[in-house]
Amino acid sequence: MPEVTNPRSVRLAVAQTPVRDDPRDAEALRESGREVRALMREAGTRGARIVHFPEGAICFPDKLVLSVDGPDAVGPADWDRCQWPVLQSEPAAIAALARELRLWTVIASAHRLTGQHRPHNSLYVISDRGDVVTRYDERLLSKTKVSYLYSPGISPVTFDIDGVRFGCLIGMEIHYPELFAEYEKLDVDCVLLSTTGVSPGAASRRRATPRSTATGSASRCPRSTAPPRRQESSHPTATGLSGAPRTARHPWRG
Repeated sequence: MPEVTNPRSVRLAVAQTPVRDDPRDAEALRESGREVRALMREAGTRGARIVHFPEGAICFPDKLVLSVDGPDAVGPADWDRCQWPVLQSEPAAIAALARELRLWTVIASAHRLTGQHRPHNSLYVISDRGDVVTRYDERLLSKTKVSYLYSPGISPVTFDIDGVRFGCLIGMEIHYPELFAEYEKLDVDCVLLSTTGVSPGAASRRRATPRSTATGSASRCPRSTAPPRRQESSHPTATGLSGAPRTARHPWRG
């Protein structure tokens, strides 16, 4: 019998960025944004349809930097120390470039919530029109993350590009096969996993580099793992657990 091939294909760029772990440093955050946009341009020149960035692409906050009991003891994070205007303007600039390049972009950042709620550790999915079509919030957080830093998310998300369905995971969620099984039930072709590979606060001490990994669901998509270093969619779709489209009225806060 002739080999059966899947006619659906999407060229995926997997990008890597250095770790910056101080969200108080506005210039460092801006430098992260510049590096992300340079990699987006490179991905675009190589014909990528989508570019996937690691956890901490803009900043991976150090638990001691934000600790109310720091700098020598871990305690609840004081997110008021964070340069939120920059953390919101940089993703906005990234979205504008995604529209210019016609390049889907999956970028990680802390997502600010209202009131005194801790932010989510999130992946923004930006379409080739520059719109945030959905956002994935890390659900199964490490002990440090859930105790001191972030609010957990509640559901998986999927989005489709040229007939290929993607799902998202972050950080230590790679250790939970039930999350991948969940995406398989949602008919996902490829799971995008973004991680630094280290615990919050260990990045600067280990001089680690974040990883961005594309992992296939049920072997329907080849695995693409970045090693450590220093559809034409007129109507893009993105869904949460209920299957209803997720919209982002205030994409960088809410």
